Amino acid sequence: MKKRLAQEHQFEILLLVLDKVLWLGFGIMTFGLYKMTSTGIVSEGLNYLIAGIILLTIFVWLLIKEYHF
Repeated sequence: MKKRLAQEHQFEILLLVLDKVLWLGFGIMTFGLYKMTSTGIVSEGLNYLIAGIILLTIFVWLLIKEYHF
């Protein structure tokens, strides 16, 4: 028999995951900014920036869909 987590425990786990995904998304965006400034090639860094934005947008969409904020 599976035990179900309480809503409070689900939210605590979600916050732990949220923290990691936010760091990953902003890390990717920061790396893109670094590539843009260090190489001078805007398109190379812009790809990383867009990937970070997409990652953060998907996670925010999932968060809103799951918890109806």
